Amino acid sequence: MSITVLKNGNVLDLEKGAYLEGYSVVIEGNRIVEVTDGRAEFNDAQVIDVKGKTVMPGFIDCHVHVLASNANLGTNAAQPNILATIRALPLLDAMLTRGFTTVRDAGGADWALMHAVESGLIPGPRIFPSGKALSQTGGHGDFRPRSDTFEPCSCCFRAGAIARVVDGVDNVRLAAREEILRGATQIKIMASGGVASEFDPIANTQYSEDEIRAIVAEAEAANTYVMAHAYTGRAIARAVRCGARTIEHGNLVDEAAAKVMKEHGAYAVPTLATYDVLGVYGEKLGLSADSIAKVEGVRVAGRESLKIFRDAGVPMGFGSDLLGEMQEFQSNEFRIRSEVIGNLETLRSATIIGAQVLNRVGQLGVIAAGALADVLVVNGDPLVDIEAVANGAERIEYVFQNGKRVKHAPPM
Repeated sequence: MSITVLKNGNVLDLEKGAYLEGYSVVIEGNRIVEVTDGRAEFNDAQVIDVKGKTVMPGFIDCHVHVLASNANLGTNAAQPNILATIRALPLLDAMLTRGFTTVRDAGGADWALMHAVESGLIPGPRIFPSGKALSQTGGHGDFRPRSDTFEPCSCCFRAGAIARVVDGVDNVRLAAREEILRGATQIKIMASGGVASEFDPIANTQYSEDEIRAIVAEAEAANTYVMAHAYTGRAIARAVRCGARTIEHGNLVDEAAAKVMKEHGAYAVPTLATYDVLGVYGEKLGLSADSIAKVEGVRVAGRESLKIFRDAGVPMGFGSDLLGEMQEFQSNEFRIRSEVIGNLETLRSATIIGAQVLNRVGQLGVIAAGALADVLVVNGDPLVDIEAVANGAERIEYVFQNGKRVKHAPPM
């Protein structure tokens, strides 16, 4: 089994918010086996001197859409299946290059794409897929034009569709079971209106409480959980009381809803980068006028939501939720968050908290013996200068995923 030693680096302990200076990280196979300040010497080991560099865990993005190669999700869903899949490949590779070794797909990706990455067939971050998100008729996942008809059964869904439309308690139970059968590691629901869909105002709540509870029951029966797209305090509190474990976006949260989240042990996954970019590029890249009109109302409020979640003690995972060509701005989320909650909490959101969301504590988001060897070597100190990670791949010199070097700096 191959051994790699990252020698004499500054290992970032994100729990303590401090560096272990001059430490070495020993990787054997796909695991970290030792973090030591002694001389790590092994026969036939590959030794990489990273003196003066930051050694830290690979990033976790808890809200991506890897199959959304087009910003207009209706257009994206209309693509032939093979094109939707092929167009995802460079998006996945670019995420990995930016240091995101794990992502939770919030609608679209399935077991097959997850397996393609796991087996080494294609480069990309480890995927925790949601399958198709569940949406009520006329909800955030319903991108039909008013004159259209819908596919008659789930077997007709296109690869580029991030969601499926399903109504009624019995039907949502079946849909949740189908997505789990197809490999979904969690179930995504649309619990309020959204930005990218034309006909559902953001203030609307979606799905009845009975439907949400039925979906939650099916997820829990399969030892997993529900992630809920929700913007307003009303929609957030309602979804959490019905059992949703993570709230996606949450830009219009209020103190009362944040208190409900804290009481129920729920997580927030804000996705602020997407609104800044949508405001600039959305129209050019095909977002409808109705959707663009919704952006500004949630963009400014999103920054305030970070303070509300923080003050209520709600843990926040890192999310980006970028669509199409805008996915290149994924790392901007670091910059936006650091301005509000500081560098350390921002970095924790993309590592420690992300691992909690995924139920992978001790395996992901940490540099420690026994953890999976998802490791970054960064040129700079992200605790002081968030630009060390906010500029995408620019200052990330090495990326290790499952112990394999998947990116390295070019020779000087």
